[in-house]
Amino acid sequence: MNVTEEQEEGDDELFEHHRIVADPGQSLLRIDKFLMDRLPNATRSKIQIGIHDGFVRVNEKPIKPNYKVHPLDVITIALPEPPRDTDVKPENIPLNIVFEDEHLLVVNKEAGMVVHPAYQNWSGTLVNALSYHFQNLPEMKGNAGRPGLVHRIDKDTSGLLVIAKTELAMTSLAKQFFDHSIERTYNAIVWGVPEPTEGTINVQVGRSLKDRRITTAFPEGDFGRTAITHYKLLKDLRYVSLLECKLETGRTHQIRAHMKFIGHTLFNDATYGGNEVLKGTVFSKYKQFVDNCFKIIPRQALHAKTLGFIHPSTQKFLQFDSDLPADFTEVLEKWDGYVKNH
Repeated sequence: MNVTEEQEEGDDELFEHHRIVADPGQSLLRIDKFLMDRLPNATRSKIQIGIHDGFVRVNEKPIKPNYKVHPLDVITIALPEPPRDTDVKPENIPLNIVFEDEHLLVVNKEAGMVVHPAYQNWSGTLVNALSYHFQNLPEMKGNAGRPGLVHRIDKDTSGLLVIAKTELAMTSLAKQFFDHSIERTYNAIVWGVPEPTEGTINVQVGRSLKDRRITTAFPEGDFGRTAITHYKLLKDLRYVSLLECKLETGRTHQIRAHMKFIGHTLFNDATYGGNEVLKGTVFSKYKQFVDNCFKIIPRQALHAKTLGFIHPSTQKFLQFDSDLPADFTEVLEKWDGYVKNH
């Protein structure tokens, strides 16, 4: 169970890490308290997150955080990646560093790069690159094998990430993420034009109960965790639009799940159905135009554009902005031309 922010797409298969059978004389005890006594380095909040995400099961069934353990209950903890050695292999991979001092660095990650080693992606990640270029990066407690990381973004999302180089920086930045005081805005191309053109989505999200690779919205609040996204229309392109999304919280796939929930799935987001023609005409020429755009940006159209935080040492507010990547701008230009010519 991991407390870092957004995460990459995982595999649907789960791997058992722990199996615990309650004693015959076990008194009724909340599952989170029960597991705190039996799992090394497990905090109550991490256990509760794991329960919300469906990683903790009792007698092969998902449970809620207030479940009370009974005698002879079989508790299993299964995660998307198998148990492994946490040693990271340094790899000479170039980094696009936009800022660096002795405490931290800010990198602009390209689409397609996984942030940290995980199942099916043990090499070629941002962490492999960091381990080559920097020695003795700190690690968050309970986050072994991910030096320097205090948050993450999806493999096929491009944009800005802050990396801690010292324990002071890691502690300070981690607290800012925990307090939701980090300022983060994303640019997204979505299907359709939202109405109203500016608003806030305050709907809990969590792993889908049907497909573990997908994050879904739970408007009734019965599952998932609090998730808040503020959005604003930047450009109306008739069948698609460019949005600015400001994160108040940073849940797994939050923007992707929230946009789908309000009916404006990210353009070419295959995981959430955005790689189909969701808005527009039935003409074959239009479909061919959309397919050509999909080829230009063969990923979800999401870019972590700005990042702002308090510097751990100077206590000054730093803010960073990044240009939209080439695939993003080319697709926007194509849509702009299409709208003007039709």
